Amino acid sequence: MNALFWKLNRLRAMGLPEIGYRVRQALKAKLEARGFGRTRASAPAETGDGACWLATLPSDFDPAAYLAAADDILAGRWNVFFLHGARLGFPPRWNRDPKTGCEAPLIFGKTLNYRDESLVGDIKYLWEPNRHLELVTLAQAWHLSGETKYADACRVLLDSWFEQCPYPLGPNWTSSLEHAVRLVNWAVAWHLLGGPDGQLFLGDAGQAFLRRWQDSIYRHLHFIAGHFSRYSSANNHLFGEYMGLFVGCVTWPLWRECGRWREMAQRGLELEALKQNAADGVNWEQAIWYQHEVADMMLLCGLFGRANDCEFCAGYWQRLEAMLEFIAALMDVSGQMPMIGDADDAVMVRFSRELDFNAYRSLLATGAVLFGRADFAHKAARFDDKSRWLLGDAAHSTFDALLAQPAGSGIGESPAFRRDFPEGGYYILGDRLDTPEETRLIADAGPLGYLSIAAHGHADALSFTLSAAGREVLIDPGTYAYHTQKQWRDYFRGTAAHNTLRVDGQDQSEIGGNFMWLHKARARCIECARGGERERFVGEHDGYARLDDAVVHRREIEFDKAARRIEIVDVLECSGRHTVELFWHFAEACAVRAEGGAVHAENGPVAVVLRMVEGDFALSLLRGSEAPIAGWISRRFDEKQPITTAVWSGPVSGRTVLRTTLAIGFLRLE
Repeated sequence: MNALFWKLNRLRAMGLPEIGYRVRQALKAKLEARGFGRTRASAPAETGDGACWLATLPSDFDPAAYLAAADDILAGRWNVFFLHGARLGFPPRWNRDPKTGCEAPLIFGKTLNYRDESLVGDIKYLWEPNRHLELVTLAQAWHLSGETKYADACRVLLDSWFEQCPYPLGPNWTSSLEHAVRLVNWAVAWHLLGGPDGQLFLGDAGQAFLRRWQDSIYRHLHFIAGHFSRYSSANNHLFGEYMGLFVGCVTWPLWRECGRWREMAQRGLELEALKQNAADGVNWEQAIWYQHEVADMMLLCGLFGRANDCEFCAGYWQRLEAMLEFIAALMDVSGQMPMIGDADDAVMVRFSRELDFNAYRSLLATGAVLFGRADFAHKAARFDDKSRWLLGDAAHSTFDALLAQPAGSGIGESPAFRRDFPEGGYYILGDRLDTPEETRLIADAGPLGYLSIAAHGHADALSFTLSAAGREVLIDPGTYAYHTQKQWRDYFRGTAAHNTLRVDGQDQSEIGGNFMWLHKARARCIECARGGERERFVGEHDGYARLDDAVVHRREIEFDKAARRIEIVDVLECSGRHTVELFWHFAEACAVRAEGGAVHAENGPVAVVLRMVEGDFALSLLRGSEAPIAGWISRRFDEKQPITTAVWSGPVSGRTVLRTTLAIGFLRLE
């Protein structure tokens, strides 16, 4: 019955052209299942090899972390989301979900229902090892050490995959995005292993292995080219599919179709870069981790293209630079980013093995060198390993030269990034930004998500996050779950998990499935004013206009810099009676208590007092609660821990004004 409801809701999110497209794809899959339209292994028809993304691969690393990670893989210890050091063996069973132990059947991939937990387990866990991030780790270890065991392990890993995952059967022949990410990791490993002249391909056995790998590469390219995500699914999945097709074709331009596929992929990437990312740099998925993922895809394609005389247009690079500017603007002085929207911890290639690796700072370090941006360098703070792998050893000195320059604001050494992102719907209020005394508030008045299903958006209209002196105070609790654990999936993306207001126990937008929204709240910024000692944001949304007695929520946030005081005024325009809840989620590092009708929270040198001064509501503090679900944060996919959530709740009748104040104090600065 749940599957039936999902299908009906999915149809509601489609227009007639998409329905027609889906029907054609379903018929195509049925024909392929019977053997029609499949591709055979195709021997290379062309000679020559694509260039590495770098003319000279870097080597200035401490290899210890890379060798240790590779040795763990050889010992059969894998890290897959919350499973750390899971004993999956080497090679592992590729069609087995490491979390549940469920073994997916080797039936025709495009007709396999990967959403069925009883059939495949948790598909995220099954797919993750099959992206072959570990192949790159083994290849890095070979590149840095020259130890034959690591190169040999690459052949064992790939041969086992070819044997266990025959084309086109099983869960690893279902998703074009998974094929694309796997191809990109193959391409990176290929170059680290020395390309076609590498020791893996010496002798008859090596040449036979090379042919097996080339056969699978061709089938991956053919699969992606025939199964693009279109219409309401044309989000980061489509971008990733173009990425895999492009990188695969420039790395292995061995078949007659490669020129056509490469041109199609490059055109698609240039078009989608502008469609999926607003001119102000905000990715339309309204999810910060996907902002990072798409920027990473653009970066990888740009570097591979540039090395192979396939330069991307100026608009592509300008949009990437704008995306990095948005990341820099949201990042607080400690390098922390708000966890707005979905996040699944996915990386395209796991280049770095640094324990303190920060994906956002890494993007800015790379962007600093690519775009000559001293302000990016200051936000990044250091040149990390991933940037070195991407740009080479010599790029470190370029970065250091940028870091030695003023950041560009003219006020001390603090960069001056834009603070209003009207297309994406984010607005930053604050004082002394990018200094140890900063206060940074990020208000959300953006759309729910991208396209008709808004797959990765959360019901967070008019929510905001707050950090002070680089310490998180009010946070977005993250994501936690994707395909499974529906009640947790719904909670973390629901209104109650965000610092905003809920009416009658309902989300602002209506959930239609794990990656689908039906009725969508429309939010907008009415005013964002700055000047002198006060800054003000006003926004509203219509998510509750769908109720029998329509409710419009308008929120005003005013920040008094001198007093370090924030006033939040929530206005409800309605006629009848409703139950209202105001949620405030405190970071896990905060010590929180209720005292005198107010909430007191401390995080290191930062102390805040949150008080409802207008509105006769009851206060409760929830921590690690499961009934109701409340008081949780998820910093990593499928991992959660308790936090304290303050909830003011009570009845309203007719037009209502609720007023909350938040006073910020610095006990001491460390």
